[in-house]
Amino acid sequence: MGEPALGIDLGGTNVRAALVDRETGRVLSLAKRALAGHAPEEVAAAVAKAARSAAGARELASFTRAGAGVAGQVLGKSGLVLNAPNLGWRDVAFGEMLGRALGMPVRIVNDLSAAAWGESRFGAAKGARDALVVFVGTGVGSGIVLGGRLQEGARGVAGEIGHVKVRPPRPGEPPRPCGCGAVGCLEAYAGGARIAARVREEIGRGGATRIAELAGGDLAAVTASAVERAAAADDEYARELWAEVGELLGTAVANAVTILNPARLVLGGGVLRSSPSLRAIVVERVAAAASRSAAAELAIAAAELGDEAGVVGAALLGAGIEG
Repeated sequence: MGEPALGIDLGGTNVRAALVDRETGRVLSLAKRALAGHAPEEVAAAVAKAARSAAGARELASFTRAGAGVAGQVLGKSGLVLNAPNLGWRDVAFGEMLGRALGMPVRIVNDLSAAAWGESRFGAAKGARDALVVFVGTGVGSGIVLGGRLQEGARGVAGEIGHVKVRPPRPGEPPRPCGCGAVGCLEAYAGGARIAARVREEIGRGGATRIAELAGGDLAAVTASAVERAAAADDEYARELWAEVGELLGTAVANAVTILNPARLVLGGGVLRSSPSLRAIVVERVAAAASRSAAAELAIAAAELGDEAGVVGAALLGAGIEG
């Protein structure tokens, strides 16, 4: 086994750092830390602590490069985070900050680009030169691999499927704002955090549903998995909500399939993993709405690497393994 690669996955509440075997994608060691705050320099210090924990007896100085996936829009290979709603960042030169904290150059990428590369090399998209990876968790995102290479676009923000517009303004219906600052985005309707907020809001207005009961009577504990349990119990509100979310999400994914013509569609993330009935609606909608020619040989698979996809992909990208 050669020298491991150092990968980092930075979300809105936690950071994960790992040493990854370059040849097999196996995570050799992993450290996870909660973020105490979101100030960029403070986050960089927390990432460095997680990296040192993951490195164990190794000195960080023994690594020449690292890769980091960040839940936000990243400007190419500049390391500049243009917009990270869950961190409250805009135009933050995080690559430079993190490089100082770690003492090495860092490749900063979108977290879904990192996850897509991990799944492409060692997960559910392995062997497919053209793949679309869509994760639905707190938010909604995707990564694109075409011709065996990660595609990040002219400015590094390709794959932002969570911010395609799926709901035009309707008279009498207040728009649901997205964390990015826009309205009508897919993430505002299908992201786990937004689903939970909507359910709490509608229950508070007297919506008839068993979701609160299934969440233990605590509205603050309402999650997408509670909606799934209610839908499985034939709760009308939950079934209608899943039908709406599934149609919006499935249509957006189907459109991406039509445009990109991938051989493999990988679906993952906590919401889809915990909500099989929602996933089934999405898959059915993709089959119905994607163009026949683009979907003729499409294989749909569940993500295999789980929470490790991001650190695996980031580690490989940081090490320069990009094709």
